[in-house]
Amino acid sequence: MNNLGTALTTEWAERHPLALIALNSQNRTLILTTNQLDAWSYYLVASVRLLVADPFFFLIGYWYGDAALTWLERRTKSFGQMIRQWEGAFSKAAYPIIFIAPNNPLCLLAGATGMSVTGFFVTNVAGTITRLYLIRRLGETFEEPLDDVLGFFGDNRGPFLILSIALAVFLLVSEMRGGAVGLEELEDIAEAEESDEAERDEP
Repeated sequence: MNNLGTALTTEWAERHPLALIALNSQNRTLILTTNQLDAWSYYLVASVRLLVADPFFFLIGYWYGDAALTWLERRTKSFGQMIRQWEGAFSKAAYPIIFIAPNNPLCLLAGATGMSVTGFFVTNVAGTITRLYLIRRLGETFEEPLDDVLGFFGDNRGPFLILSIALAVFLLVSEMRGGAVGLEELEDIAEAEESDEAERDEP
């Protein structure tokens, strides 16, 4: 959905802004579309799109613990290694981190490090709404420059559409070449870790 939204950004930012943020809720998309939408539509659709995956990643971390972090390392090697480095310090600043940047890997880390379920959901929702409010205010402040950007996209729809599609294809191919590890691998990792623990506990 993100890749499709990236491909359609220049085409849909003005024509179909609500559908666009339902596909892609990155900050640049939210800023481009905020002045094209009424407050209710903007907050409702953007909030749902931003929050929809977070509980699943949190629960993966909550249920699988260290195995989930190993899975994340294999799935996204560079970011997974970074998360491992943050693991020790995360518990000391879990709430402000989730409030500011509740992305999928950090939500998984929140679950794996034992963050309170209630605390996670309250912090995540509050941070998301605050983020959208600030983007909304930013859009109002820079309304004229944003209108100029949208106008520029409109005047050059063809070339920008081709570039956007090329970028989306490149991102998709990069993900496929990276050999992303699927969820089915998580069970294997968890079973392997349980087996190792059982062997260590044997006299």
